[in-house]
Amino acid sequence: MNRAASGRVRWSALAALTLYAGAAAAHSGTGLSGGFGAGFAHPFGGGDHLLAMVCVGAWGAQLGAPLRLALPVTFPLMMVVGAALALLGLPMASLESGIALSVLALGACIACRWRAPVWAACALVAAFALLHGYAHGRELPAAADPAGYSLGFVLATGSLHVLGIGIGELGQRLSGAALRGFGAAVAAAGAAFLYSALSA
Repeated sequence: MNRAASGRVRWSALAALTLYAGAAAAHSGTGLSGGFGAGFAHPFGGGDHLLAMVCVGAWGAQLGAPLRLALPVTFPLMMVVGAALALLGLPMASLESGIALSVLALGACIACRWRAPVWAACALVAAFALLHGYAHGRELPAAADPAGYSLGFVLATGSLHVLGIGIGELGQRLSGAALRGFGAAVAAAGAAFLYSALSA
């Protein structure tokens, strides 16, 4: 690996790990105020959700068509299903661990450059989306404007997917190793999230 690629990997690792401190903020279960604005801002407040959303886009870009678009479309759709399950009161065990595992697994997929079949990539992303949607669905009844909050949240999630696609495309043009380094850094952050969830 040349010096420039090595530097990009280190910066990617630093960027991913600095998000660790906000892990629980995105689904703390506390009361929520406002509507659209609060919903749009919410995904940016928790490192686990933010990293998972960016990784969905980045992995899709790494895999290429049709997954470049299929994964960022699958995730929000299945998040809605997960939120509906939460609103219906259906139980889901080990939620925080599952969300942490999603960050670890998606980062590892990028780091290992796993060329997953379309069905496998979509199934994995859909399963993780259910967990993220469920976590945020539990908070909707506490929001002042649940519909506005939901719309803002979905649009923010889409924005993070687009950011991830940009990172994936840029990473591949600059250096495949840089993108894999980004994935490894995210996987390391996911492992830290998982350790915290299991220790709680």
